[in-house]
Amino acid sequence: MSRALQLDDIMDLRAYERERDEVRSDVIALKRRRRVPVGPVVSLVFENRQTVLFQVHEMVRAERIVSDDAVLEELRAYNPLIPEPGELSATLFIELTDDEQLRTWLPRLVGIERAVELRLAGGSRVRSVPEAGHEAQLTRAEITPAVHYLRWAFSPVEVDEFAGGPVALAVEHPEYRHEVDLPVETLVELLSDLRD
Repeated sequence: MSRALQLDDIMDLRAYERERDEVRSDVIALKRRRRVPVGPVVSLVFENRQTVLFQVHEMVRAERIVSDDAVLEELRAYNPLIPEPGELSATLFIELTDDEQLRTWLPRLVGIERAVELRLAGGSRVRSVPEAGHEAQLTRAEITPAVHYLRWAFSPVEVDEFAGGPVALAVEHPEYRHEVDLPVETLVELLSDLRD
């Protein structure tokens, strides 16, 4: 069964407003477990159905969307970020705080969306693939955007390797090489994405 969000999953504006504080608090805690910094300027937030549902609700709220057709348009845009079993999905952020840093780093990091891999204890390396629908809109030859949407596809053997831990998240870009072990709480979260 697909994990994709349906129209019935989206609360109307008034209902969401009543629950927003609690939902937001829950998602902040969830994202804390799913956020992994890699080096000084890159971090990834691993997405799941709950994080994407929150994002859709926030977009509907911010844009005051009330028609079913407009909500369905948001679902078409965001559903590809929800990983299916055997997959992981993440939003990669290049976290820069001023214009000078942006002008320095963004041209240097072109191609970073294809340079992220998960290194498994058994020696396997699972490389990121940009989310196809977003790649066409975001990728440029001379400069990279500060946000990328990534996906990893795992074989059943790689899922078992992942479960055995440890797992390292690495960026292997000519201008940016950093690696970090995934915290145990992140491994637990991501394993549920891979298996459920």
